Amino acid sequence: MPPESTSLRSVFFNLSLFQFLTFVRRGVFYTFMINYLYMLMGTVTSTAALGTLNMFASALGQNLLWGKISDRYRVRAKLVIAGETIAGFAYMAVFLIHKSFLDVENNFAAGLTIILGLSILEFFWSMSDVGWAALLTDVTAAEIRGKIIGALNFIASLGRMVGILFAGYLYFDGEGFRNGTIFYIVTILLFIGTIVMTLVSRREKTKTLNSIVIEKNENLEEKVYIENEKTYKWFLTALIIIVLGASSINQIFLLFLELPEGLGAESHEMSIILASWTVGGMVASISSGGLADKIGKSKVILLGLVLAIFTPISYGFAKNVPLMALAYGLNGASFWIIQTVGFALAGDLIAEHKRGTSTEPI
Repeated sequence: MPPESTSLRSVFFNLSLFQFLTFVRRGVFYTFMINYLYMLMGTVTSTAALGTLNMFASALGQNLLWGKISDRYRVRAKLVIAGETIAGFAYMAVFLIHKSFLDVENNFAAGLTIILGLSILEFFWSMSDVGWAALLTDVTAAEIRGKIIGALNFIASLGRMVGILFAGYLYFDGEGFRNGTIFYIVTILLFIGTIVMTLVSRREKTKTLNSIVIEKNENLEEKVYIENEKTYKWFLTALIIIVLGASSINQIFLLFLELPEGLGAESHEMSIILASWTVGGMVASISSGGLADKIGKSKVILLGLVLAIFTPISYGFAKNVPLMALAYGLNGASFWIIQTVGFALAGDLIAEHKRGTSTEPI
């Protein structure tokens, strides 16, 4: 086997492992975080601030700083390593400060510490997202990008399901957060991910495309590049509008499932509904990438956008757990279709020298 092929396989193995660990971590930490914050703070508005401030801080970091650094200095894996390392130490700091407020029975301040601490962290942690997105685009050729990203997102969905399963055992009515077990596990996963990306970094060269990827039509004509940029901006605008709508619902969806005024689901029923989202995403990830490469990315992503628009409407008509699981499963499929095909489409449209600043919004 040629050394170049061996190197490429090794890179994709490490990327797959990192993707799996990342989504196990997210499943463990965020599955019941909204419920824990509601337990501490007692208001939906305060609880929902976590997602709002996190997204705002992440967008600032990506667009104002990390994307530009990634493109100017062509650092990809190193940004991921720095972001994951900072996050590992920050998680422990947030836990200790939040625990100090719990010890004096100031639950609201403890919840606020988590929200503000994770939001400040997100500004710096977003460098990891930027590095990952640019690196993944660098190491995939346009002809097979959809298929590869679909496979990685399938692995991500599998990791999330594992994380949700562990979260169900670790949460234990908030004790998993209060005693630090969930924080400790997440921190360990972050540092393992850092080690994995260090192995990728050793193979990352100044000009990634020249070392491990054969990318056709590397030098686009200026007219084509400008046309692609216009198309990407329209696509991104449409995506932002849909994501804003979806996020406004997702912030309180878990509370809706649990509260008597909502679906009134038990914990095991909530797990079924959440698992259906992941299963829908797994099916969509593994199928949509290859399908997009065959019939065209725009057709497949249109299906994802249509599902993203109509599935939240169906939540109001789902009066029992099976119907909600079906609706939420379709929503999971829509998310991962957009995530998979949208990322591949962005990689096709964005020039190499702007991948850090332009790819990550997907």
